[in-house]
Amino acid sequence: MSGAMINVLYFAWMREHTGTASEQITLPDGAKTVGDLLPLLMSQSAGHALALKNMAAVRVAVNRNYGDLKTVVAAGDEIAFFPPVTGG
Repeated sequence: MSGAMINVLYFAWMREHTGTASEQITLPDGAKTVGDLLPLLMSQSAGHALALKNMAAVRVAVNRNYGDLKTVVAAGDEIAFFPPVTGG
């Protein structure tokens, strides 16, 4: 699947740490799930590593559907990372 692109979105404090709201990356060979993407994403910068180090504090959506680290990803997908939303 070499050359397959995905779009990654970051929201709230995650955008502040990564320094970007979105980025396109090449889906790594052998990457089949959101969890498989984490090493590549965390290697982008110290801010990415900080934003993604505690996945218990992060929600994931793939193509606008809630998921988790086991959610399957494919070329053309949109993967969003965001903190849980709390209400009052």
